[in-house]
Amino acid sequence: MPAEAQSRPTTFADLAEQVSPAVVNITTSTMVAGRTGPDGIVPEGSPFEDFFRNLPENDGPRRSSALGSGFVISADGYIVTNNHVIEGADEILIEFYDSDNELPAEVVGTDPNTDIALLKVEAEDLPYVAFGDSDGEGARVGDWVMAMGNPLGQGFSISAGIISARNRALSGTYDDYIQTDAAINRGNSGGPLFNMGGEVIGVNTAILSPTGGSIGIGFAMSSAVVKNVVDQLQEFGETRRGWLGVRIQDVTPDMVEAIDGLETASGALITDVPPGPADDAGMLAGDVITVYDGIAVEDTRELVRMVGNSPVGKDVPVQVLRNGELVELTVTLGRRETDEAVAFPASSDAPEEDAVENEVLGLSVAEVDEALVEQYGLSVESGLVITDIDPASEAASKGLVAGDVITEAGQQPVGTYAEFEARIEEARDAGRRSLLLLVRRGGDPRFVALSLVDEDEEVEDDDAE
Repeated sequence: MPAEAQSRPTTFADLAEQVSPAVVNITTSTMVAGRTGPDGIVPEGSPFEDFFRNLPENDGPRRSSALGSGFVISADGYIVTNNHVIEGADEILIEFYDSDNELPAEVVGTDPNTDIALLKVEAEDLPYVAFGDSDGEGARVGDWVMAMGNPLGQGFSISAGIISARNRALSGTYDDYIQTDAAINRGNSGGPLFNMGGEVIGVNTAILSPTGGSIGIGFAMSSAVVKNVVDQLQEFGETRRGWLGVRIQDVTPDMVEAIDGLETASGALITDVPPGPADDAGMLAGDVITVYDGIAVEDTRELVRMVGNSPVGKDVPVQVLRNGELVELTVTLGRRETDEAVAFPASSDAPEEDAVENEVLGLSVAEVDEALVEQYGLSVESGLVITDIDPASEAASKGLVAGDVITEAGQQPVGTYAEFEARIEEARDAGRRSLLLLVRRGGDPRFVALSLVDEDEEVEDDDAE
């Protein structure tokens, strides 16, 4: 993009005139069931019940309408919008900027994970817009942007502002939102967010507002995510995301000292490796994924996005930190949509605690036996079951509860209390200030680092410095 395009514009008129023909209003309609009597109008038994029952009833199905926005991405009629705009719709009508005519649209495919939908109308030679680079020049914090859509059902409208923040996460696994102060209101959903070159760098999706109207905090899903989803929907009618086949968690600062060779709280810590791509590649629970396909991994969110954007079946070089050494592996990616549920079936919550056995680090633990398996509904054969916990302990503050099972300590398996004590002593003898535990709850694993230094020792150490 030319550098002059990033200077403060004197007007948005030329840009609006250029891209407006490709922006559309979307009207959807859905048949909903009508009421069958006074229910929902007055409480059952109310003295007014007979009065409302004698009124004419509208007990048949009725049609409910909703409005949204979208934009054309090809001359032959492919249109992008939000999934929530068209979800459950029986009929979808597209209104174009320069025409009073409406065209019916069919759903090509949807992706609820990113709230993106791809529609198709039967038309030729439509004006369309292209995706731009949401990570490149013209998409920096502070750059000018323009939003277009159908706010509050008022028809075609534009608003302008700047990019306020990048890489926002709301609630989805693949979230990569651009935050903008360009006014976005109800009805703008699915409309485009343009850079000053007329390229779409985001799809307007959500607002943060206590009133329901724009207060200058709007979110557009970045084109880096949207374009990949749209390409897959157009080719397959569904998404086909890469899948590594591991459970992971973020590395927290208190884990750094407990993991050999780790210098910063970055990377993705593997908590479980079921049969699948990662297992075939030789990955192990306790490995820290530091590099994926040549790119340093900052955290789990970034890794999930990179894997999800990778083609199914791709051979990807991965670097992991294992026992203080970097290990190079190659993993052949599976497909998340079909493989994940098989590898990670839903697990049930563990029941509450009851028994008390050996005590250490604020925990009361007992070796797994048949009684504990039945009491807590355990899915493991060995380990130490947490049967009680000191509510004032660090372990409690980090979310450990009775029924959790410690299966590793110091990245080594533990099945007895003696082994657990030995891991603690080994860590202390090595000068470590914390111990990394692998804890399973209802079959779901996660790592937790617990301090091996009591408060008095912490004070003495601080004074010595």
